[in-house]
Amino acid sequence: MDQLQAPERHPQGLATEEFFYFFLRLRKGEIRRAIQVLRERYPDEPTEQLAQRLIAAKTGLSLFGGALLYTPGLFPGAGQVIQLLGVVGATSVLTRMHLYLILEIAHLYGRDIDDSARVPEMLAVVAATGVGAAAPMLVQTLGLAPIYALPAGALSCAAVTQAIGQAAIRYYGPKPTNEPDDQIAPAPVTS
Repeated sequence: MDQLQAPERHPQGLATEEFFYFFLRLRKGEIRRAIQVLRERYPDEPTEQLAQRLIAAKTGLSLFGGALLYTPGLFPGAGQVIQLLGVVGATSVLTRMHLYLILEIAHLYGRDIDDSARVPEMLAVVAATGVGAAAPMLVQTLGLAPIYALPAGALSCAAVTQAIGQAAIRYYGPKPTNEPDDQIAPAPVTS
């Protein structure tokens, strides 16, 4: 009698778990709970629609967070330290939100969020968030008025959230199946 074998698990190491928990406040139990609530609230929606709901909710937060990211720059007397603390703090929050987003989408599609395969994916999200948060620095580099950093920050952070979410759907979602040509009905022959 053949028994189905479960796929081999490669759990994340304890140091990795501790790093994400203590430095980025990543709570995987909360991710599982959020997906359970989402499925209960919208039981008839397909998985991709649920994933789009997650992306939409986080995009709104990114828009707001991206604008807040550069608010200290509007106050010339605030000083470099306050501005730097604002950027670091907001980037940390946005990074955590993006990590939750990809792990929520992964869990939604039935992926093991404790698997070590998630670590490189999470590191890619950290890098993408940093790029999105740094985009408004272009405003300063170009010598534009600091007020332009707010919409630049809001739009760049929202765009990064959308890009991360859509990439997660493509990555974790079902892969398109290509039907062999012999299953396609032949065209009728006309004489």
